[in-house]
Amino acid sequence: MRKELSKPGLAERARYWFDNVMSRGAIAVITLLGILSLLIVIFAGLTISIAGITTADSGKMSFFEAAWQSLMRTFDAGTMGGDTGWKFRIVMLAVTIGGMFIISALIGIISNAIGNKIEELRKGRSKVIESGHTLIIGWSPKIFAIISELIIANENRRHARIVILAGKDKVEMEDELQFRIPKTKNTKIICRSGNPIDSEDLGIVNPNGARSIIILASEDDNSDISIIKTVLAITNNPLHADGDYHIVSEIGEKKNMRVGEMIGKGKVTFILNKDIISRMIVQTSRQSGMSDVFTELLDFDGDEIYFKEEPALTGKKFSEVLSLYGTSSVIGIFGHDKVVRLNPPMDTVLGAGDSIIAIAEDDDKVIMNGTPNPEIDQTGISGDKPFVYEPEKTLILGWNNKGSGIVRELDNYVEEGSEVLIISDLSETKAAHEKMHVEKYLKNLTVDFKKGSVTDRDLLEALDIAKYDHLILLSNGEAKNAQDADARTLVALLHVRDIAAGLGKNFNIVTEMLDIKNRELAGITSADDFIVSDKLLSLMLAQLSENKYLKPVFDDLFDADGSEIYIKPVSNYIVPGKEVNFYTVIKAAAARGEVAIGYRIMNYAGNKDKANGVVINPKKSDFIVFTPADKIIVIAED
Repeated sequence: MRKELSKPGLAERARYWFDNVMSRGAIAVITLLGILSLLIVIFAGLTISIAGITTADSGKMSFFEAAWQSLMRTFDAGTMGGDTGWKFRIVMLAVTIGGMFIISALIGIISNAIGNKIEELRKGRSKVIESGHTLIIGWSPKIFAIISELIIANENRRHARIVILAGKDKVEMEDELQFRIPKTKNTKIICRSGNPIDSEDLGIVNPNGARSIIILASEDDNSDISIIKTVLAITNNPLHADGDYHIVSEIGEKKNMRVGEMIGKGKVTFILNKDIISRMIVQTSRQSGMSDVFTELLDFDGDEIYFKEEPALTGKKFSEVLSLYGTSSVIGIFGHDKVVRLNPPMDTVLGAGDSIIAIAEDDDKVIMNGTPNPEIDQTGISGDKPFVYEPEKTLILGWNNKGSGIVRELDNYVEEGSEVLIISDLSETKAAHEKMHVEKYLKNLTVDFKKGSVTDRDLLEALDIAKYDHLILLSNGEAKNAQDADARTLVALLHVRDIAAGLGKNFNIVTEMLDIKNRELAGITSADDFIVSDKLLSLMLAQLSENKYLKPVFDDLFDADGSEIYIKPVSNYIVPGKEVNFYTVIKAAAARGEVAIGYRIMNYAGNKDKANGVVINPKKSDFIVFTPADKIIVIAED
């Protein structure tokens, strides 16, 4: 026979009720203590008023007066020190003792609640109610350069906010940012801790209200997978905004790009980071000063690329538009069909709704302050034929996962019969070299490989580096961290420069640095150019977060097909020694189907304060005298 369970008694029920109240948190406990305190005050007030208890120097008290006297003694035990009359003292002693316990408990609970709240805030789990902010998801060394650029871009924006969500301690993030970026001007930076692929954690930073979202790749091997999951978490959130997101993200492998674009549904602008850096390295290795040009165009501290629709230009030819802007450089057309055309044919006519693409100091500086009939010195325009390129020899020291892409990209630029020698002690380099020969995807290059350490001085001296036209130093792909990789690269660079100095030869070296802080250390070698991978990618991500339509512009500028940036001999355009204004330079370049955007004064090469002689977007009315060694910076097809 089943034994019936005994019913809980009154004491057990009271204990159960008390336990439930206590488990509900600080608010419930404070409420309970408040009620208990109120009951004590009411009981004391009723006792004194009904029983007629008085002090020695006062008459009978009303209930409200007695309750008030009781309330004062619950708050301050010292109040009863002046009480007279033993009956009154006994009642007030009981009230005071009860008040001491209640107030002590309240102080402890409130103090603990405040401590818990502070700890919760330190964990970065409180919800952000900002809107119109830039949201950065993830954490990597790139974040410091990105935030620095956004701070500059936000100088003319009120209530600028940058919100960061990363799987990192909030206080640790704030400390690092304070150390690396002590001055944020009018921009407020808000950090939150959370999992970027968790929809609930994403909800903390209000992605629906963000003006733009930047997704950073992690430093592990599965960064692409994490990025794809994060994009899915944002775009497939059932509570997402009806409008389009403005998301910018980097991605490592080309094979993952298609998947990213599928899930992005046109809302995400992806940067293939390895591919972009490979292109930059190749273009810079062949043209000294190109890294300064890239930096000038990609950062916000100087001249950048802007779009502007100007109805007054409708019906005008592109060649006519070039001289209409005196302090900005027109480089192309952004059609009403959202198609970017850099350096279009000079007879291209701008239609209604078309915008110009221009290099300017700021978007409000793209103004028609030039002249349709500028002063052109025809005698200063050179009649020299374009430079004829010959087969080139390139030496690549070191290897990483960008190596194969660099060789492929280099093959698109050099003449047939050009050569590349790769020096590396990584086993994967030999495999990549063999794959190039098996697949035969190189048209103009022949590639040779030699196993060895790039820091081996004897090996470097035996290479006869003087016979090479270009030298590329890549960071070690198997290094434990960026500092180890850069240290190895710096040693190799010091050896190479010392050998070159002994041979009396000064040639262009492109050095890949992973940490921008090590660029200053590398500066003592007087190398012409450095590629800082994280820095340039950070600049590009920041630019795209402000204007996603810059993506096709960057694709064109860094692609071997179409129009790119070239630094060409001044004699191709201008007679050296002749004083001309920049209108004349533009005219000379336009005659060759090119757009001139600046120049390089070689006397300032190596002068950091003068940007190694690179001048982008000069004032067109200014006059200058070029030497035979100087260069003109143009956008051209070859």
